[in-house]
Amino acid sequence: MTTSDHSPASTAAEPTADDSDTAVADQPIEETAEQAAEEQAPPQFSYDFDNGNFIRDLITTNADGQFPTEDAIGPTDAPIYIWISHMFMMSWFDALAPYHPTAVGICSRIERRPASESATNKNKNIAGLYASLRVLQEVYPERALVMAQALGLFGLDPDDESEDPTTPVGIGNIAGKAIVRARAGDGMNHRGDKGRAFHGEPFEDYTGYEPVNTPRKLVDPSRWQPAVQRHRRRLGDGPGDKGVFVAQQFITPQVRLVKPFTYEDPGQFELAPPAHSDHTDPDRYKRSVDEILEASAGLTDEQKVKAEFFDHTGAAITLAPRAAALAHDLDLDGWAQLFLTTSLARFDDMIAAWHQIHKHDAVRPFSAVRHVYGDSKVTAWGGPGKGTVDGLPASEWRGYLPSGDHPEYPAGFATICAAQAQAARRFLGDDVLDWTFPYAAESALTEPGLVPAKDLELHYDTWTDYERDYALSRVWAGVHFKETVEKSLPFGRQFGDRAYEFVQRHINGDVEG
Repeated sequence: MTTSDHSPASTAAEPTADDSDTAVADQPIEETAEQAAEEQAPPQFSYDFDNGNFIRDLITTNADGQFPTEDAIGPTDAPIYIWISHMFMMSWFDALAPYHPTAVGICSRIERRPASESATNKNKNIAGLYASLRVLQEVYPERALVMAQALGLFGLDPDDESEDPTTPVGIGNIAGKAIVRARAGDGMNHRGDKGRAFHGEPFEDYTGYEPVNTPRKLVDPSRWQPAVQRHRRRLGDGPGDKGVFVAQQFITPQVRLVKPFTYEDPGQFELAPPAHSDHTDPDRYKRSVDEILEASAGLTDEQKVKAEFFDHTGAAITLAPRAAALAHDLDLDGWAQLFLTTSLARFDDMIAAWHQIHKHDAVRPFSAVRHVYGDSKVTAWGGPGKGTVDGLPASEWRGYLPSGDHPEYPAGFATICAAQAQAARRFLGDDVLDWTFPYAAESALTEPGLVPAKDLELHYDTWTDYERDYALSRVWAGVHFKETVEKSLPFGRQFGDRAYEFVQRHINGDVEG
């Protein structure tokens, strides 16, 4: 990975043409009039549809597999990322199901194809790409044209919307459109048409949530306070960011109302209240604050890098199943099944986690630090390039990363990670991840040119190692309390079990309808 690619970046279906890819551009040889005309036509790329794997070779290779892209999805916008990516991963499974001996789609019921049609991966690859495009056109239209162009480069017609269930194009179109129809009114409000008739915005809140505290006044020290921070959707500067400050709004509080797959009511899952951030128990409250300050004061380069890495939803979430699929040498069906299993775990966990996040409406560390210590001096990280500072006014304390745009408990990323890790363990039958992620010296986004002081490699042998660091990174970042992440992991794992069992029923055809 290059040093400029540490945040979700490019599209999922643009073919690459370097030495490591199977896509190679045709080159003109002779300057005849006929060939000169051919040069003006769109370039064509060859791809081994028979032996290739569109998920491994195309979807998850471009821009290091980080999709959706940075320009539309901010790093703390986990619900939107997870919702969009889950639509894709369901479409892959549904598109491949007719070519499997027993599998049944999640949202579609397409007649099974003869075994001869799955002797190679050609039909599966084509069906999967068309399913992806149809989902993309609905849920992520900003990139639909790019993917349509990519299909054209492979000699496929992106405008072919036929729904012949005997052809891979038709199967892909049916599968993708079925996903779109099934989730059109699922409560996420991705079209922005829920709760208002005019001027709706995609993914806009329609629940009327209002925080108890204002950005300038902490009325209840146990409840969430929106932060005032620079207008930036990701680490580093962006166009028009300088001098502009905004108050946070709870991102997609309606997630708790989204229709899940593996249960009926997110309220059925119990999670004890966050007693560690209840200001009516001042000793315990202060202990939680002191743990945050201790982590802030002791930050290492490796912890800073991990905090940034796990803050980037695309890299930290999507690339982990890819690494596991490679480590276990899965075939195309296995890739689609693993990605669906982990995606479903994240999706259903997200809904239940957001139910609890909304219910508890818990205070973030930055508010609690200021409440406990006021203008008193503390020892903590002092900002980019300043290192650990003695005598920092607590009222000026900030975490290494900006706080997420929602209340603190449970830790959404930690529960999501735990759900995914458990789903993968169940599906793969072991804990092996074997994932190495390089970080070049001085490439951090919070402290560019300084951190890390030398090249680093993040390596995770197991999913257990991965979920542990994912959770701890939220404490190092200063955005979640230690007790919060400790309680978030077991809460998330149950959704990994549920997702695995749900997908296995569909793989085995053990479903009604």
